[in-house]
Amino acid sequence: MSIFGNERRLFLDGEAETEQLGGELARLAKASGQGLVVFLEGDLGMGKTTLSRGLIHALGHEGAVKSPTYTLVEPYEHLVPPAYHFDLYRLGDPEELEYMGIRDYFDGSSICLIEWPERGEGLLPEPDLEIRLEHQDEGRSATVRAGSELGASFLNELELISPEH
Repeated sequence: MSIFGNERRLFLDGEAETEQLGGELARLAKASGQGLVVFLEGDLGMGKTTLSRGLIHALGHEGAVKSPTYTLVEPYEHLVPPAYHFDLYRLGDPEELEYMGIRDYFDGSSICLIEWPERGEGLLPEPDLEIRLEHQDEGRSATVRAGSELGASFLNELELISPEH
């Protein structure tokens, strides 16, 4: 049986649990001592930036965490490990990522959170984790899928929030 493609579905009852999922990923990333590439998928307003905020705050950032819609990337290089929050929603052409030196961010020691990853298809590395957020009842459903051995180990260690109901 392959460990890749494994997934877990979680129910997130609001913003606090969405941030908690981000915090749990930060805890696992710190413990692993490795970089992490996370694709965040879902419609506008589903909580991709909220999840990113939870992760970035759990790494120790105390300021605001905003969506980098216009800048494409917001660096948090003072954190350990360093984190980069990408929002590719307004990306006109994936080639624009080459001009901004996208490959330099994926050095194996940073956490890279990428909203709207399909817009950078062909230039982004394969994700360790893909997280798809969707409406469910009064909250959200999060489908967390492993795309690498590291992602599969995170999935197995994910201790949080109630499974989907």
